[in-house]
Amino acid sequence: MLKEFKEFAMRGNVMDMAIGIIIGAAFGKIITSVVNDVIMPPIGLLLGKVDFSKLYINLSGQHYDTLKQAQEAGAATINYGVFLNTLIDFVIVALVIFLLVKQINRLKREPAPVPASTKECPYCLSVIPLRASRCGFCTSTLKVG
Repeated sequence: MLKEFKEFAMRGNVMDMAIGIIIGAAFGKIITSVVNDVIMPPIGLLLGKVDFSKLYINLSGQHYDTLKQAQEAGAATINYGVFLNTLIDFVIVALVIFLLVKQINRLKREPAPVPASTKECPYCLSVIPLRASRCGFCTSTLKVG
């Protein structure tokens, strides 16, 4: 069983998948930073100096000045600002992956057509080699060329 697992783990497609997951996780961190540190601050500034990561709905009925205070008090909150950041993360990652796959598909070459190596006998419709001068099935004489 250990030998089978080793063979499975060392296959090219499994290693490629593992590398893809690791790179994807690192890429996700980059996108999160771009959203939180580059995209959201100007949007928040345009909307009246709003910090989206601090937007929440307090469900406890008590008043808290900040999300941090509400969380420290153990109040139930809906953190819709964090959700908006995560949603924008997802949209950007999906867009980048879509564009990447689209470019990769454009770069893939179509396989060259394989030249025909057989033909049909005009008398019995059997498949015979292209250069045959007599059908091996019905023994009819064929035109060569």
